[in-house]
Amino acid sequence: MPEPTKSADFDRVVLAHLDAAYNLARWLVRDDHDAEDVVQEAYLRAFRFFAGFRGGDPRAWLLKIVRNTAFTWLHRNRPANPPAEFDENLHQGPEESPTLEAELLRKADTEMIRSALDELPPEFREVVVLRDVEGLSYKEIAEIAEIPVGTVMSRLARARGKLARTITARIREA
Repeated sequence: MPEPTKSADFDRVVLAHLDAAYNLARWLVRDDHDAEDVVQEAYLRAFRFFAGFRGGDPRAWLLKIVRNTAFTWLHRNRPANPPAEFDENLHQGPEESPTLEAELLRKADTEMIRSALDELPPEFREVVVLRDVEGLSYKEIAEIAEIPVGTVMSRLARARGKLARTITARIREA
């Protein structure tokens, strides 16, 4: 039987985590198309260095590459504090159509959470996404972000506190 190729091993081990890679990239760069570019670049890097993968959790290994690629991409392509985007859908007056109003009410909670998460600094946003969306352990997040487990827990607590305050303020404004 022929020996498996590097490409076949890569496909089996790494490609299974494409959704998680895209999800992390999307939350870090905050744009679908840019996230696709980041994931593509990260997968190219992962393929290039796949021979150096020594086992362990391939998802955590890949997400670390995605994270580093995303931050490199952000550094090259975005200012440190980009201006806030004006979302016409969030800032327009009340609509006449009760159907639209009912739809907006159904989506309000999800949009409010996504918007609040989107406003977090990247280091807070990444730990929330990795823990609460991707379900990674503190240890896995620490390895991906190259920070101590205590820092992961601290950032996660601070991020969740900021999310709670932002959402509470928006509910009170409404």
